[in-house]
Amino acid sequence: MALLPPPEALAEIATAVDPVRAEWPQLRWVDPTLWHVTVAFLGEVPDAVLPELRVRLARAASRYAPQTVSFGGAGAFPSASRGRVLWVGLDAGPALTRLAASVAAGARRAGAAETDRKRFHPHLTLARSRTKSRHGDDLRPLVGALSAFDGRRWEVSSLHLVRSHIGSSVRYEQVEAYPLAIPG
Repeated sequence: MALLPPPEALAEIATAVDPVRAEWPQLRWVDPTLWHVTVAFLGEVPDAVLPELRVRLARAASRYAPQTVSFGGAGAFPSASRGRVLWVGLDAGPALTRLAASVAAGARRAGAAETDRKRFHPHLTLARSRTKSRHGDDLRPLVGALSAFDGRRWEVSSLHLVRSHIGSSVRYEQVEAYPLAIPG
């Protein structure tokens, strides 16, 4: 499950990242056409589970109002000094965290096991370390260079079920969208 930011918000991120990208060849930079915010990573979902999953995802989305968010700041997982993943943050507030929890719970009830059960931290992945060491790279200078980034506000009005196609070139396929709307 993902949020698909508007092109204008993604263009702002690209403008902030482009000047520093060439200075960090040891990172594997994510193609900007693939940028999205993962709300819940479900892994491989059996076809038999899809009908119930769709019902539960629609139900979860319908319980939340559209939200205004913005990208800002930068960081790295697990830390800037041992970075494996470079990200730009998403300032979203607690409602998005509750929505992510509802989506994950609905997916589990439908039989689609969430494969990444870490605490939800809204972000957009920019790059991954190529370093084979479990210690990652010292990304503090890069995180510092991007920390002042402050993007425009935009509205999250739907969640998207996205299928990953992994291979020589990664691509994502939007399967379905679920509007956010508190029943009135």
